[in-house]
Amino acid sequence: MSRISERLGAVKRAEKKAFVAFVTAGDPSLDRTVEVALAFDDAGVDVLELGVPFSDPLADGPVIQRASDRALRAGTRLPGVLEAVRRIRARCDLPLLLFSYFNPLLRYGLDALSRDALAAGADGVLVTDLPPEEADGWIEHARRTGLDTVFLAAPTSPDERLRRVAAASRGFVYAVSRTGVTGERDAISGEGAPLVRRIQALTAEPVVLGFGLSTPEQVKAAAEVADGVVVGSALVRFLEEHPQGDVAGQVRWLKSAM
Repeated sequence: MSRISERLGAVKRAEKKAFVAFVTAGDPSLDRTVEVALAFDDAGVDVLELGVPFSDPLADGPVIQRASDRALRAGTRLPGVLEAVRRIRARCDLPLLLFSYFNPLLRYGLDALSRDALAAGADGVLVTDLPPEEADGWIEHARRTGLDTVFLAAPTSPDERLRRVAAASRGFVYAVSRTGVTGERDAISGEGAPLVRRIQALTAEPVVLGFGLSTPEQVKAAAEVADGVVVGSALVRFLEEHPQGDVAGQVRWLKSAM
């Protein structure tokens, strides 16, 4: 059982909901990313998604696009992200999920990536633009080394796609609360709850709901229908505006209504 499964299982047994956080690795620096991860661990984050910066983040809105651009300009590449994972793992047991587009992984080499990610202390990988229908090769590498494979499910996904997503996912399934790119919204979409119920009918893995959550009230609403929530753009924007700010306090604020 991975750290992700152990942590989310413990959260469920405690009759609580998981809080998953996302940051772009290397924004504003990899040193700061390590500091942020440790602060998140202290603040009660259950899983940290470390975004691997990519030049064409087509699924992301402007906040994460800018973060990827800043990280790339600062020289952040996948080997550096893995070294940051190693540094985080040396100091805490926070479950870590690499969040990447497929191109950086393919360029690194899937076999090497799966081995090196596990050796560094990563617990799983989510490949944003890899559909489950085309993921057999990657899943084989990940299963061989013991990495979790998390896939995305959208409100527009037909039943057959959801079955594939559910079968391919380990650790949890990421339910996208609405169509479109990442980014903060004024209100949570009504599409999320029906999607979560559809996925839960297909798998025993936890289902977490993300995209667009930026206030305690939205986090609470998502937690009421899913096993956990994901907050990304709101935290990335906070770091953009306050690079050395109190990220632990920001997490506690977001979690306050849960």
